[in-house]
Amino acid sequence: MNTQILKFTFKDRAILPEDEAYDEARTIYNAMIDKRPKAIVKCKEAQDVVQAVNFARNEGVEVSILSGGHNGAGLALVDDGLVIDLSDMKEVHVNPEAKTARVDGGCTWADVDKATHAHGLAVPSGLISTTGVGGLTLGGGHGYLTRKYGLTIDNLLEVDVVLADGRKVTASEKENEDLFWAVRGGGGNFGVITSFLFKAHPVDTVYAGPIIWPIDQADKIMRWYKDFIKDAPEDIYGWFGFHRVPTGSPLPEELHSKHGCVICWCYTGPMEKAEEIFKPIRELGTPVLDLVGEMPFPALQSMFDEMYYPPGLQWYWKADFVNEISDQAIELHKEYGSNLPSELSTMHLYPINGAVHNVDKNDTAFSYRDVTWSRVIVGVDKDPTNAEKVSNWAKQYWEALHPMSAGGGYVNFMMEEGEDRVKATYRDNYERLAKIKTKYDPDNFFHINQNIKPLKS
Repeated sequence: MNTQILKFTFKDRAILPEDEAYDEARTIYNAMIDKRPKAIVKCKEAQDVVQAVNFARNEGVEVSILSGGHNGAGLALVDDGLVIDLSDMKEVHVNPEAKTARVDGGCTWADVDKATHAHGLAVPSGLISTTGVGGLTLGGGHGYLTRKYGLTIDNLLEVDVVLADGRKVTASEKENEDLFWAVRGGGGNFGVITSFLFKAHPVDTVYAGPIIWPIDQADKIMRWYKDFIKDAPEDIYGWFGFHRVPTGSPLPEELHSKHGCVICWCYTGPMEKAEEIFKPIRELGTPVLDLVGEMPFPALQSMFDEMYYPPGLQWYWKADFVNEISDQAIELHKEYGSNLPSELSTMHLYPINGAVHNVDKNDTAFSYRDVTWSRVIVGVDKDPTNAEKVSNWAKQYWEALHPMSAGGGYVNFMMEEGEDRVKATYRDNYERLAKIKTKYDPDNFFHINQNIKPLKS
């Protein structure tokens, strides 16, 4: 790699291993990842991305794309290659009349929430506000507003893309329609997205937060939850998980390090009906903590950013889509959920029914439109010496439950697991994705991702 050309082109925005800023620039959310790129380019605008792509292609070096850096597998970085870092591209423009938000490729959801909330609006996204807009969106995007307004990609109107050959194009339902279909769930396989245009919705105050029950009531709560969420009104969202309350958190000290099961709720309906709706939920079992109440939507989005999951932890992810939770599955969940290997390790079930099911499985690249949950099992710890311990727990938990899953997994929750897992995730959309990949990136220039290979000529 000719780093002199890189420095000449990008000046101090090209960061090399000998630079003081290098170690910070290559630090991402998952501290289990330790990759050493040959260079990192901090882009300020789309034309910087064009120059970086052209440089890497001409030099024959591998490229990764860094937006929020939350990807569990560390695909924002590449050893001995060039990282195209979008994290300084941070503008958000909200059109309150049209109810849209144009978002730069380096934004986090905190950036979006701040801008849209000022107008009483929100874009459906995830559950941690420090997550990058780019990665979450391109994988599909599910979170608190999913049952009401669909996946993030269901609210995507347009993208600006830098292709592998350096061209800048726009993709929408009316322009480069095949590319627009592919980026809605197909990950970072097709180019660098420098700008997103989203549809926003009138979401301001929500009735939300977690209710925690003792771990010995987990089977009862899970049995109720699995039936309730299937037919619940779309105004009600709730993810189920196993947790220990972190030591040192602002939650009551007597709960610190205690095992429990949790449902974290988000209700977007009329606030005057919330207490009535949640009365029977509060009567389930004997909760040890109930933090559900009215709050601004961004407060819910950021609730777990620092208390549970700040950057710099060790992470190992395993994912599946799930349609049914059998009695056998509940017993296995309780077994593993009662034996979390660290305070921060967990399993979450995120509902992806409701409005998600209103879109056909072939209308976007995101294939699993017919399931009820996206499940993630994560081994998490602060201490690097426990990385193997939490990873093994996650793998064993996943292996026990995977035979009862729907097949593939949410690409944003996967480690580097091979081509078969990628194909299982896209099912009968994979061949179409491979054809589009061949059209827009025939040499597989963008392959540091959950890779969809171009067709062989």
